[in-house]
Amino acid sequence: MALTMYPAICSLTPSMARLTSCYFSTSQKLYEIRKLARMRIVDNSAIGKAAAQLGKPPRVIYVYNAKEVGMLGDKVLVTVKGEMKRAYIVGLKQKQYPNVPRMDTNNIVLVDDNGSPLGNRIMVPIPSALRGKGGDLTKILSLATKFV
Repeated sequence: MALTMYPAICSLTPSMARLTSCYFSTSQKLYEIRKLARMRIVDNSAIGKAAAQLGKPPRVIYVYNAKEVGMLGDKVLVTVKGEMKRAYIVGLKQKQYPNVPRMDTNNIVLVDDNGSPLGNRIMVPIPSALRGKGGDLTKILSLATKFV
């Protein structure tokens, strides 16, 4: 058995040996938005509501920047219920720049190919730091009712 290779672990009780060997991870959590990261749709689009009811969160399959690490305001390609949709990141769990709030979940807003949002309301507060970024985010910011 594998416990005979480690004499210090063999001296422990069997339950302690199991705890110290394989049931917990010592690696650090990654709070970055990379491929296959689970997200939460925060607009009231029909596909977002259906995915939330099924309990199947959308997953990132591509990040539209050179580093392929998603940050606040970046455009991503996600799969929702087997369909590929574009979205913008509007909230992150990871540590942010000063005066940019950290959210409890990784939030996205779905957009179509033209950059127009699929929903007509955003349910969560949006960071004010997104106001400084131009482009298609202005359409998203016009739907938001709360800013932090």
